[in-house]
Amino acid sequence: MFVLSEQLDTDGDPHLPFRRYAEYLEQHRSKFPVAAYDLAASGLLLNATDPNCPHDGWLEWAKFEEPSEGDRHEIRSLSFRIRLLGAYHDRFIELFYPEVFSYTMSNLRAAAGHFDWRYSEIRLSDGGKVIHEIEWAGPPGLNARWVIEASDVQLQTFPLDKV
Repeated sequence: MFVLSEQLDTDGDPHLPFRRYAEYLEQHRSKFPVAAYDLAASGLLLNATDPNCPHDGWLEWAKFEEPSEGDRHEIRSLSFRIRLLGAYHDRFIELFYPEVFSYTMSNLRAAAGHFDWRYSEIRLSDGGKVIHEIEWAGPPGLNARWVIEASDVQLQTFPLDKV
């Protein structure tokens, strides 16, 4: 991991985690799907001053879709879509994972929701799939965490009046 809270909340050079992450992305560029690499390398996920950045966004919804094929609809796949209200409350931010291979979601205090999207990073699994790890801010020591392993991750934004 490179730019999650464990790496950012350390003493020393505050720019070091970001430099290491940029180096990692460049070294593995050819192994990433284009959309996932472009999103990770753009810095958008880490630039809280950009209204399109998910940082401090609030979860509106998260939806799994399981399209099927075959005579009995037995051939199935899984996709996942997240919608956030942007931090500036002027747009929705959607992330789409076209094919999900695995995921874990933890929230030890779910009754209060997820609080704000805090940090996230996109990296590759040992098997070459995209991993998007997301930390949600919560009460001290009770941050929620999602880890999604997918074929790709795509981000779009929509002004509130266009949805």
